[in-house]
Amino acid sequence: MSNADLLPPLLSKIYQNQLALEAALMELTLWVERRGSAEVAGNVHGALDTISKNGEFINMTLAVLMSPE
Repeated sequence: MSNADLLPPLLSKIYQNQLALEAALMELTLWVERRGSAEVAGNVHGALDTISKNGEFINMTLAVLMSPE
């Protein structure tokens, strides 16, 4: 397997890690919200929005990289 062939699977694993981190942060955010720290939760929601938007681009790019030429 060439180095170029390794790039899509590597990026896919990185993207999966991003999704897992996003889910974990969301769980922590909900926990913080329930304990009355709306300001902190709001800040985290803003960061999660950025992760989500970037995730859409990453997913689309992975689909292109993994498609047969």
